[in-house]
Amino acid sequence: MNRTTLFALASGIILGAGGMTLARHDETAKTKVTVLSERNISEKVDGKEAKVTVVEVSLDPGQGGSPHRHPGPVFGYVLEGEYEHAIDDQPAKTLKTGDTFYEPTGCLHRVSKNPSEKTKTRVLAVVVHSRDAKQVAIPEPKKD
Repeated sequence: MNRTTLFALASGIILGAGGMTLARHDETAKTKVTVLSERNISEKVDGKEAKVTVVEVSLDPGQGGSPHRHPGPVFGYVLEGEYEHAIDDQPAKTLKTGDTFYEPTGCLHRVSKNPSEKTKTRVLAVVVHSRDAKQVAIPEPKKD
């Protein structure tokens, strides 16, 4: 499946998720991840039956997430605020409202942070993954 097809698919799912009830997926004191949609799709990922999960990540000022990986490609969109983002050994970038990003399957999402001291950040993330994936964000083991 090419990236254009994946982007079109992800866009359709985002638009279709608008009327769905929000379900709380994971929450800490200042970071909230809400699953907006989970849909089986007809396309395959690495020869396996596939699914798309759409989440909204909300970060309070100065809040950041832990390093993690995803079991499939991620297409992201900054809904509100600023979002500091870095994968693998690439330098961190600060994205603003309306900016998009892409994460290849399995890369280390090492920086996920709201750099602002005043405003909230909201990010929409679309993860395409195999149906048998146990989780859409796999925590990176801590190094000793």
